[in-house]
Amino acid sequence: MPDPISVSNSSGLIALESIGRLDLLHRLYGTVTIPDAVAQECGMALPAWLVVQTVQNQGLVQSLRMNLGPGESEAIALASEASAARVILDDKKARRTARQLGLPVTGLLAVLLQAKQHGFVSSLREIIAELTAVQFFITENLIEETLLRAGE
Repeated sequence: MPDPISVSNSSGLIALESIGRLDLLHRLYGTVTIPDAVAQECGMALPAWLVVQTVQNQGLVQSLRMNLGPGESEAIALASEASAARVILDDKKARRTARQLGLPVTGLLAVLLQAKQHGFVSSLREIIAELTAVQFFITENLIEETLLRAGE
């Protein structure tokens, strides 16, 4: 049976790449699928396990673009088309929209928590500090909640 499909928006990819931890996604999920707009937004050489796939439902993308950015819109549409096991989004509006479409949404901190639970990272506190140092916005409440769940 093939691995469940994981689709990602660009913000988490860029943040993880900037702190040298992009490999965590690969270790957790194997292949991660991204739409064309996300690949363009990333603006970096992509590892082979990040697979770019063109969204077929351009009508849905255009509809989503009325309220969301191109990468978010395509990621949500691609996750919907592919019946993804998860779509990795951090923007509040994008997450709400994806949930309204019945998609399983996860954020970067949930990914990091899962990485800790699998033993891929030892300290979420350190990684969160690295993320905030590169201007990845995380609310204090979310940081506290995640650290509590991680036992830190």
